[in-house]
Amino acid sequence: MKVGKLTISDLKELVFNNIQNNNDCVISSGEIGSDCAAIEVDEKVIYLSTDPITGTNSGLGKLAININCNDIATEGVSPVGIMLTILAPPHVKKNEIAEIMKEAQEEANKIGVTIIGGHTEITAAVNKTIISATSIGIGDKKDFKSKTKVVPGDRIIITKGVGIEGTGIIAFEKEEELLENFDSEIIENAKNLLDSTSVVKDGIIANKFAKGMHDVTEGGLLGAIWESSCFYGLGVNIYFNDIFIQDSIKTICKYFKIDPLRLISSGTMLIVTSEENSEPLISELKKNNIEAFDIGVFTDSEEKILIKGEKHTLIEPPESDELYKVV
Repeated sequence: MKVGKLTISDLKELVFNNIQNNNDCVISSGEIGSDCAAIEVDEKVIYLSTDPITGTNSGLGKLAININCNDIATEGVSPVGIMLTILAPPHVKKNEIAEIMKEAQEEANKIGVTIIGGHTEITAAVNKTIISATSIGIGDKKDFKSKTKVVPGDRIIITKGVGIEGTGIIAFEKEEELLENFDSEIIENAKNLLDSTSVVKDGIIANKFAKGMHDVTEGGLLGAIWESSCFYGLGVNIYFNDIFIQDSIKTICKYFKIDPLRLISSGTMLIVTSEENSEPLISELKKNNIEAFDIGVFTDSEEKILIKGEKHTLIEPPESDELYKVV
């Protein structure tokens, strides 16, 4: 099997077809395009999400906090707690584990989330340190969003641009090679992208305008768009020229011959909003120093189309992330 997340077809066949909901209080669970599970408790909804960090040895604590808390933010609520599981190989040093936890706590302080527990283990089952986390958020039942509210004509907004996390990881993992070919400023700018991987602020600000949100992770922007299109049962038209790609991201992706639109991009929030709320949403985000871009529209077709000038390309289901072609 290919490295990375399971393909959509494998996910359905191997995972979703073998699980079921046994409790009425679970109002949202495993589904393509959904970032969180949701449990109803009286007039509250508890949101939960889980993700590992597997594609890098750099910034493990930072990424573990941000990537998991980002999923909670897609529901427009702040994460309140997170649990971390660290699996480290026998050759790990004590100070390396301490540094991961210090970094995780620093990032948790920025977001306002509490590390409430977890598990730490040394095991020969892994050859590098792996972190997996589960994040928790709490919202009001009345604010729980239904996917049925999204209709043709609704707009697709993204924050910050694309390729953020993947380029940051590549800059750390391939720093020596990149410095042989490019100015150090480009590499430093790319490494600093890992400081932009949180979308918690994006999600909280966007919530009053949003019909739904999706964190852009493995499979990149086009993967997230494909999943969202399936989740809402609608087609999409995406306009390439409206998608912002930072210069350092363009440079590094071109050098390694990878597609920034299919590169893991924690730090990018995909937001669905009505046509009339598109400009107010973008304006509100910009007031809070978050760049945002209207890149496309939902359609009543089943087709998912990327439009680049006169060329129209069908968006395919996400496969192995472009990151794994490099690291």
